[in-house]
Amino acid sequence: MSRTSRSLTSVVGSALFASLLLATSSLLANAQAQNYPNKPIKAVVPFAPGSATDQIGRAFAAKMSEQLGQPIVVDNKPGVNGMLGADAVAKAPADGYTLLFGTNSTNAALKSLMNKLPYDQETAFTPVGFMGSVPLIVGVHPALPYKTLREFVEAAKAKPDAISFASASTSQLVSSEMLAHAAGISMTHVPYKSGPAAMTDLIGGQVNMFTADFAVMLPQVKAGKVRGLAVTSAKRSRAIPELPTVNEALGIKDYELIAYFAAFAPAGTPPEIVAKLNKALNDAANAKEIQDKFSSLGFEIDPGPPEALAQRNRRETAKWAKAIKDAKIEPQ
Repeated sequence: MSRTSRSLTSVVGSALFASLLLATSSLLANAQAQNYPNKPIKAVVPFAPGSATDQIGRAFAAKMSEQLGQPIVVDNKPGVNGMLGADAVAKAPADGYTLLFGTNSTNAALKSLMNKLPYDQETAFTPVGFMGSVPLIVGVHPALPYKTLREFVEAAKAKPDAISFASASTSQLVSSEMLAHAAGISMTHVPYKSGPAAMTDLIGGQVNMFTADFAVMLPQVKAGKVRGLAVTSAKRSRAIPELPTVNEALGIKDYELIAYFAAFAPAGTPPEIVAKLNKALNDAANAKEIQDKFSSLGFEIDPGPPEALAQRNRRETAKWAKAIKDAKIEPQ
C-alpha cells in the first residue's frame, strides 16, 4: 500500500471514529435526559436560612419535586454576597443534579462588586428559569424619631456618618448606597453575614437603618418592630400601599432597585434536562399555593423559557454595573 493510500485510510478511519464517538455521546446524553431525574437533586441557596432566597427557594424546591418525582434538597452555602454558593455550583458536574437558586447578587451584580471572581459569571451557568422579583423596604427602629424618609435624610445630612446602615446582600448594600448617593448623605456601613442577623440588630437598636426585601422586612413592619419609610420600586407595592416610593418620599426621579430570584445549572447541562427543570419551575411559579404564600410579600412571578432569563440577566448585569458605579462602590 502506498504512503498516500495509508494516509487516506488513516484520515477516513479517524473521521469514522470521531463520528462514532459523537453518535455514542449523543445516545448517552439522550438516555441521560430520558432517565432524568433518577436521584435527589441538590439546590444550593447562596444565602442563610430564613433569608428571602431561602424562603422562596424552599417553596419552589418542594413544588418542583412533585413534578420531577425526586426530592430537591436545599443546601445553604452563604458567604461573600452569595459568591461561595455560586462558586460551588459553577464547579459542579453539569448533569442536572446541582442547581443554584440565585439572585441579582450572584448572577448580575457580583461581577461589578468584586475585583476577581473564582468563576466567569457570564459563562459558568446555564439559565433554567426566572422565579420572581420583590422590592425592598427602607426600615428604621420605631424608637428613632424619623417618621419619614425625608426626616431620616435631613438627620443624616446634619451628622455625616453618624447614622449606620446594615447589609447582608448585594441588593441591601447597593440600595442603601444608591439612596445615600441620590440624597447626598454619608452613612456608616455595617456588614452582616445574613439578613436575619441584620434584622435582629435593627430591632435591637444596634444599627439605625436596614433596607431589605419584603420577605425579611415586611413581617417586622406589620408587627410594629420596624418602621417602614419607603419602598425601592418605581411604583408603590400592593402588599403595603401606604408606604411611598423612595422617589415620592424624596421628590427625586429614577431611583429603583428590586431583588430577583432565578434558577441556574452549571454550564454544559444538557438542553433536554434544562427543559424539564424549566417546566417544573414554571409550573411551580404558576401554582396557587406559591402565589398565595408570597404575594403578600410583594413577590411578582414572571415565568418564561431559559432564553428569557438569559436576556434578563444581560440587562440586569448592565443595570447593576451602572448602579454600583453611580453609588461609588469600590470593587473588593
